[in-house]
Amino acid sequence: MSSINERQWRQKRQAGNRMSLSLEEIRTLAEISRFLYSFLPGKAHPFAEQKISFAGIARELGLERFWQGRSKQPAINALLENTLGLRRERFCPLILEIVRRGIRYRGSKGNPITREDIQKLNELIFEVGFKIPELWEESFLTSLPRESKEQVETSRKIIPERLKELRDIFLSLENVPREHKGFEFEHFLNQLFDLFGLQPRRSFRLQGEQIDGSLDFENQTYLVEAKFQVKPVGQEDLLVFRGKVEGKATWSRGIFISVSGFTQEGLAAFSRGRPTNLIAMSGQDLYFVVDGQMPLDEVIRLKARHAAETGEVMTPVQQLLLDSQ
Repeated sequence: MSSINERQWRQKRQAGNRMSLSLEEIRTLAEISRFLYSFLPGKAHPFAEQKISFAGIARELGLERFWQGRSKQPAINALLENTLGLRRERFCPLILEIVRRGIRYRGSKGNPITREDIQKLNELIFEVGFKIPELWEESFLTSLPRESKEQVETSRKIIPERLKELRDIFLSLENVPREHKGFEFEHFLNQLFDLFGLQPRRSFRLQGEQIDGSLDFENQTYLVEAKFQVKPVGQEDLLVFRGKVEGKATWSRGIFISVSGFTQEGLAAFSRGRPTNLIAMSGQDLYFVVDGQMPLDEVIRLKARHAAETGEVMTPVQQLLLDSQ
């Protein structure tokens, strides 16, 4: 067998042994790769300590063939995907080494990894089916600095830039194949919620039902239902979601997000003679946020107050602004 044929045979065998990654895993790994971007350099400077880099860690853990080099972000993403798919048992050691060396690297740059950073990373890792005990230990988390006012201010400064990116993503969802629209819309919403510090949790399944996610706003937990479809949402879907929310803790609330909006008949019938624990947002409301016209947290605050005062679950943000003037 020639060396070329042998190499091709090994590649085919390797592909055959690869564990197929789900769309959810692929999307979450992409988010993890973006999150880890600042933890380490891709490749260390020739005069620097070589192991303090993504390339150095990959080499030490026997994952060097998964580090593609060149552009840093795609290289991190490929490293994570290939490790999870081909060397699943090395995924947690890889993440743990990135954190260990990232603490040292970021600390030397005056931008230390914070408790909030690790808590966010733990949530993302949990979404692909792992929990790394060392990163959950309270003694470790307590040893890390908390997010400083300067870091909060820096985050606020990047919101306009990130909003532009999210606006482009939101507008591009129309071109996504129908079978992937729901997944991509949910991913967009989680990025938006995260940008405004709402601590989103991705979709989770309970016995007999599916919840699209949840968020935390002003010490209130909101369950989320999200639909990206041509047909406006009617009373039936609103009633089903209200049942899901009412079946949880008494303090739970709900946000129903429908890009195509809601039928007037459905909203009227839903609100007639019944108290509500829901607020609703349309595609126009979302565009209002990603276009930078009003922060998402303020939109939720206005809608929640209006629902408490009137029992109406859905009033456009523009109308709420006019009413408040």
